[in-house]
Amino acid sequence: MTKNKRSKVYTDAPKNISKSIFDGEIITDFLPPPEKLIRKEPKVKITITLNSGSINFFKKYARKNNVKYQAMINEVLDKYVQKYS
Repeated sequence: MTKNKRSKVYTDAPKNISKSIFDGEIITDFLPPPEKLIRKEPKVKITITLNSGSINFFKKYARKNNVKYQAMINEVLDKYVQKYS
């Protein structure tokens, strides 16, 4: 077998790999299409007073995940509404 820069030889693959692939389970695509990931719900500005501990919690994790803490609070409220509606 001649090797070129693009071909690779895999030597540590199991001998029964074709059987594993054949017997494997096909998982249907569970991700939503991109157009369903974009939520264009209208927002309403409000003024609300929250406990400083709660705000500090959301600000801390918002910084870690590079998101706005208000968006995280909104997401929690949306999930609460979905569960109890």
